[in-house]
Amino acid sequence: MSDMPSTPLLKVRDLQVRFGAQTVVHGVDLDIATGEKVALVGESGSGKTVSALALLRLLDGAQQTGSVTFDGRELFTLSERQMRGLRGKDIAMIFQEPMTALNPLHPVGRQIAEVLELHEALSRRAAWARAVELLGQMDIDQPARRAADYPHQLSGGQRQRVMIAMALACRPRLLLADEPTTALDVTVRRQILDLLDALQAEYGLALLFITHDLHLVRRYAHRVAVMQQGRVVEAGTVTSVFAAPRHPYTQMLLRSRPRRLVQESEKNAAPPPTVLQARALSVRFAQNSGFWRKHWHTVLQDVSLELPAGQTLGVVGESGSGKSTLALALLGLLRRQGGEVSLLGRDPARLSAAALRPLRAQAQIVFQDPFSSLSPRRTVAQIVEEGLENHRPEWSVVQRSERAQQILAEVGLPLSPAEMQRYPHAFSGGQRQRIAIARALILEPKVLILDEPTSALDVSVQQQVLDLLAALQQRHGLAYVLISHDLSVIGALSHRVLVLHQGKVVEQGQADAVLRAPRQPYTQALLAASDLGEEVRR
Repeated sequence: MSDMPSTPLLKVRDLQVRFGAQTVVHGVDLDIATGEKVALVGESGSGKTVSALALLRLLDGAQQTGSVTFDGRELFTLSERQMRGLRGKDIAMIFQEPMTALNPLHPVGRQIAEVLELHEALSRRAAWARAVELLGQMDIDQPARRAADYPHQLSGGQRQRVMIAMALACRPRLLLADEPTTALDVTVRRQILDLLDALQAEYGLALLFITHDLHLVRRYAHRVAVMQQGRVVEAGTVTSVFAAPRHPYTQMLLRSRPRRLVQESEKNAAPPPTVLQARALSVRFAQNSGFWRKHWHTVLQDVSLELPAGQTLGVVGESGSGKSTLALALLGLLRRQGGEVSLLGRDPARLSAAALRPLRAQAQIVFQDPFSSLSPRRTVAQIVEEGLENHRPEWSVVQRSERAQQILAEVGLPLSPAEMQRYPHAFSGGQRQRIAIARALILEPKVLILDEPTSALDVSVQQQVLDLLAALQQRHGLAYVLISHDLSVIGALSHRVLVLHQGKVVEQGQADAVLRAPRQPYTQALLAASDLGEEVRR
């Protein structure tokens, strides 16, 4: 790796990781100095996380060779007991998904306290007090109360702060952060990274930041190493790599930022018909607040919108703003307490089951995570053909199969009959999202609701999916409701933008006007924290 520090705290030489006969990490070299932030970037499957876990010897069943020295000690020659003394104390790790990394059966304060009891030999009372103090340092409101909460009772940003508190409990010298902000809203992501930045400067710790988000690398890292298929293909200072990338893979990653894909309509053209409309839409849920007592939580309040055929309405807002609830209410999939919806001229909430059935075929939804929305027990053929079985029962097996292959080819995933019998786990994230889109399109709907369709995808795959959606819209005149917290994605596809905050519409208008010159402070804050905001400022 070029531009390496002269006195590294961590020095990795010729790291190789094999699982059986398959080598997944090939000869990685990496140095990190005290107080330095190094980013390890690459797409899913490039070997980033495996490399980090190999440093701590946390890979079961793997064969690891090479050299990893920390402060002059060769980690590969230490006993397991010696490694346990290092993990969590001198070298700590923040995992990508806190809901799976945190124990659901114990309060978060107890989980932080356990680290202090183990490595600092604190008493149970002292460890708990220190855990509460750490939560306060992480800017968690009411830390004493939150320490007694379980992980499911916290928001995504709060859970990530708990993970950081746990990692920093013993003031480690090296912190490995594996995609710590992937699933977070832009403002929460900015807060978490600013917090890490401040803590890194305060403690002087070294930081290895694992991510596929090059915008974050540009903003926060000193040096960067780019991984592809288990190899570091380019490395150097962030300034030099971003200004003049040498390797084609790095150049491709830097080009894979969402770009404007919308074709503006001609000024004198007749306005397209409205296919989806909502007026004063309100949704609230009953919550228990004691024995025989309930209170109502309002999720959406007086939301109005309009979507013409062949256009995209982008809906943005943080987690909890009501975006997904709005999607379900528009489709008549949950009960609303006020307002009206017109979907292709009919209100789903006022239709009988028989009358609603044909309308369902005309309005489909693509969910955020294709791995969880696709049944793991059904083949691709069964998944894609399911809509035809329900809405085209007169079709033969051969007709359904041919139509499924046709729609898969149209979304850029041509599969042979044998490949159609494979299950979702056999496909990549981008391929699974194409399968989900094919399932939604096979009935030729007029309205498609896209709920965070690219948030779990790598930057290059994300751009491929956006290109696909834009092409399908132009070819078939589809109307999209695009829900996302990523303003770059919204800017790429949207004709109009609606901004939700705490269930209310705070701003709405043409995409260029809202995203380039927002009027409301909340929209301005979202833009300032986003990749798109950085582009506007440049």
